[in-house]
Amino acid sequence: MSELVTGEAVALELRPAKLPSRALAVLLDLAVALVAYLVVTIGVVAATASLDEAAQTALSIAMFVLLLVGGPIAVETLSHGRSLGKLACGLRVVRDDGGPIRFRHALVRGLIGVIEILMTLGVVAVIASLVSTRGRRLGDVFAGTLVVRERVPLTRVGFVPPPPPWLAGRFSGLDLSAVPDGLWLAVRQYLTRMQQLDPQVAWSMAERLATDLATRTGAPAPQGVPPAAYLAAVLQERQAREARRAFGNGSAAGRAPVGVEVAGGPGAAAGAPGTYGPPVMPPPAAMPPPSPFTYGAASPAPQDAPPADRPSTGFVPPA
Repeated sequence: MSELVTGEAVALELRPAKLPSRALAVLLDLAVALVAYLVVTIGVVAATASLDEAAQTALSIAMFVLLLVGGPIAVETLSHGRSLGKLACGLRVVRDDGGPIRFRHALVRGLIGVIEILMTLGVVAVIASLVSTRGRRLGDVFAGTLVVRERVPLTRVGFVPPPPPWLAGRFSGLDLSAVPDGLWLAVRQYLTRMQQLDPQVAWSMAERLATDLATRTGAPAPQGVPPAAYLAAVLQERQAREARRAFGNGSAAGRAPVGVEVAGGPGAAAGAPGTYGPPVMPPPAAMPPPSPFTYGAASPAPQDAPPADRPSTGFVPPA
């Protein structure tokens, strides 16, 4: 079974699209745009036959810009990265952190695409995609986007367990506008892989990420909230906001489309013992080891936790 796994509200690693599928999607989009351009041009020329040659030339240039440049930009913006060709090939344009693209991303991709696709017949785009490890053309590099496969088998590899229920809605008023996409990606990758890390390293990394996140938001992490739980709760709040922005505030508010598994959704028992499995700072050798920590209620951070006033993490998640 194939599932929709792109967008910020998902819990699966992005899978970059291959060059053949991307080329086919571009050809389909260009074919549709050219047909629309020819039809509109014939209609406009017939309607403006009384105008002089200079006016007709100006209209032709305006239609070219609107249909072959502005059209793809508008389609990608309104469809959140899915043009007709990408929809047929099962592809989608997303941000580097997996979130839905916005107008500025589509604008940069469209303007640079005129040079590397239309003016060079796609030669520059093909070379850039072959050189890039993730198959990105120049428009994707400058826009900070990535074309990914939209229908892939659903696995639990990148699933982000939900935060504990006693943190639900606690960060709804937090200002997340100053948090860069790179930090969101680091947080998400950490939460999906923290069980694979050494407990002491995982706890230290969680505190550093929580400190960076609190610095960006201007609000310190609540006292007694474990750093991993704080990261998961703030990430879930951002996912909910992105879902509302992408899918509207009506009946679909805060809800991902069919086939998308959201952290904290039906795919996990929120707050169940052992569901999240946060890292715990190992105690000194002289003390007996503590019992495994669960998110049943708020608990103070370990006394031996590293101080919060430390430099930025520098944590770069694996590609």
